[in-house]
Amino acid sequence: MSATLLQDDIGSMLSAVFEEAEETVYVVNPDRDAVSALVSTLDEQGDPSPVRLLADERVLKDVMDDFLVASTAADLIEADTLSMRILEDVPAHSVAVTPENVYALVAIGDAVGGLGTDDDDFVGNAYDYYETAWEDAEEYSLRTPAISRVRTTLEEDIGEAAAEDFDAVLGSLATARGDGDGLDEVTISLLVAARNGELLYDISKWGEDVGLASKATFSRTKTKLEDMGLIDTEKVPIDVGRPRLRLMLGDERLEDADADELATVAQSLLAA
Repeated sequence: MSATLLQDDIGSMLSAVFEEAEETVYVVNPDRDAVSALVSTLDEQGDPSPVRLLADERVLKDVMDDFLVASTAADLIEADTLSMRILEDVPAHSVAVTPENVYALVAIGDAVGGLGTDDDDFVGNAYDYYETAWEDAEEYSLRTPAISRVRTTLEEDIGEAAAEDFDAVLGSLATARGDGDGLDEVTISLLVAARNGELLYDISKWGEDVGLASKATFSRTKTKLEDMGLIDTEKVPIDVGRPRLRLMLGDERLEDADADELATVAQSLLAA
């Protein structure tokens, strides 16, 4: 038996596993917290080994509803650091498998243990088993754009100030899923655009082009925020066609807030 790994949280547990691995690692049937921790852990590592994530589809959908996690995962996928496939038959156990070790991931209270073995036959059989399972599994389709592309195109298409505000808002959030615990990416984009006096046409075109959401979704969300008093609009005439709408913050509490306070103030207003 190899030495058992003991850590304070699942992220540290996975980091210890990844640091020992020199080849592809299989992470099988992690729970929601472990999937989120896996993404953040890989993002923080300099040059990690590739990770193949086999997980329950419902778990993946729930976790990837959070823009913060999903957009980071998309970056990792583009870098060939992470790939995700769907478990057809979900096992009762949760494991991390490297060519050298198999770790059962066990959380008890505030501690997380990786109960490991380096028995050659067992490890080899386990690695071969999950390699075959991977080949037979369906790829999980992640439609969220990579956060690096979101940042780059926002700066290029809208402006540096908007990109900096967008980053500040994201940095202040623990989650970005628009379910009361955080603001979704469309709401964040519109608030940042309003803070910088951008046109609805420009921010919605950017959002659709980069893959955040359709122009129709941006328009519906704008209407909701306008009805709730978070943003205002003014018409801007153009040479040909209908006037376009300039976005502005609609509440002085939002106007007075720094960028990293914008989400907190907006959430309190939405909850009122």
